[in-house]
Amino acid sequence: MKSFDLIVLGGGSGGLATAQRAAEYGAKVVLFEPARLGGTCVNVGCVPKKVMWNAAELAHAIGNAGYYGFDVRAAGHDWSKLKAGRDAYVARLNEIYRRNLERRGIEVVPSKGRFAAPHEIVDDDGNRYSAPHILIATGGHPNVPDVPGAELGITSDGFFELEERPQRVAIVGSGYIAVEFGGVLRALGSDVTLFCRFDRVLRSFDTLLSDHLMVHMRAAGIEIVTGALPAAVHGRGPLTLELVDGRRHGEFDALIWAVGRSPSTASLALEKAGITPTDLGHVPVDDFQNTEVDGIYAVGDVTGRVELTPVAIAAGRRLADRLFDNRPDRRLSYDVIPTVIFSHPPIGTIGLSEGEALQRYPDEKVRVYTTEFVPMFHALTDEKPKSAMKLVVVGDDERIVGCHVIGPGADEMTQGFAVAITMGARKADFDNTIAIHPTSAEELVTMR
Repeated sequence: MKSFDLIVLGGGSGGLATAQRAAEYGAKVVLFEPARLGGTCVNVGCVPKKVMWNAAELAHAIGNAGYYGFDVRAAGHDWSKLKAGRDAYVARLNEIYRRNLERRGIEVVPSKGRFAAPHEIVDDDGNRYSAPHILIATGGHPNVPDVPGAELGITSDGFFELEERPQRVAIVGSGYIAVEFGGVLRALGSDVTLFCRFDRVLRSFDTLLSDHLMVHMRAAGIEIVTGALPAAVHGRGPLTLELVDGRRHGEFDALIWAVGRSPSTASLALEKAGITPTDLGHVPVDDFQNTEVDGIYAVGDVTGRVELTPVAIAAGRRLADRLFDNRPDRRLSYDVIPTVIFSHPPIGTIGLSEGEALQRYPDEKVRVYTTEFVPMFHALTDEKPKSAMKLVVVGDDERIVGCHVIGPGADEMTQGFAVAITMGARKADFDNTIAIHPTSAEELVTMR
């Protein structure tokens, strides 16, 4: 049996961050990963998605170039060339991760690994490994609904395997993945129909964002079908989607399931570690990423908390600080989490929605500041799409607990404002900040 200071199950963002930080402190680390290093984000998530979003943004720029005096025409789009460049970039990242682990002396085992005992892991060949500290960071996988013909569709994983762009696409779902893929495919020329179970997209976000995004998506030519609960998929060539209420839609060349993700814990033999997962399969943890078993921890999507790559990285690094750098109070605060949705236009959100603030602070005054405007870029274009922003403040001192932006530039401006809000900024602090003109971001410091 091989002995280590830390065993990490999963070579995604959270597992890699924890393993490398621990190794920097001198810990002897082994990492289990049966697939490509980098996990979902690098291989079939954030990174290749952003490449596709960049391509879609270029399509929009070409469409607007004429308003600025350029004689530019798109002579078609080569999906296969885009895919080849994107895949090569991801492969380079995989190699960078491998070299980083090697440089830090971290052993990599190409196996999922499963518990044989609370502090003992066995690989696919029966080899055993032990450590006083074990981290579960196995991430999640896309869901496929249990309906007849579901196998005829693809998930987000399958989207990145497409060798050519489908012309007629059905996307079932209303979250991050659904709206991001819908925007990309529509910008690159596909006919897109989005099927939402309820009445709007992005239901867990502030209503300002979801309402405005639906306006933008419909203006771009995306059909949004609400109240849509899938019952079956028909066809072996063109596909038809049948809904529970009897409606049928099609024909489609591809159907993408974007109906959520589940934790990848089934193969871990958690019962041998003494861990009882939730009904959905998540590993419960406390504020310090501890599971119910001493010396076993979990970070990232597998915990069912905020399922974002930077959150997994931050939680993992803080865990390594606590375990191997003698900082017992180090932990991640989940109070102010910034994130971006790479829709068209992009969305940036920090902290609480208006509805969440009202629930969390029932005894304090909650006030909102909003604005909407046509960004200056569209001063010369025929279409006048609006950007929108909202600040959510609490208490007499108007501490900012939520910031929500939809419009060009939202993705980049969100990071800077996240710093201020994380530091406890008040509305007066924003008011006292000199605006940068002309920008969209200045609206956040000039709201009244």
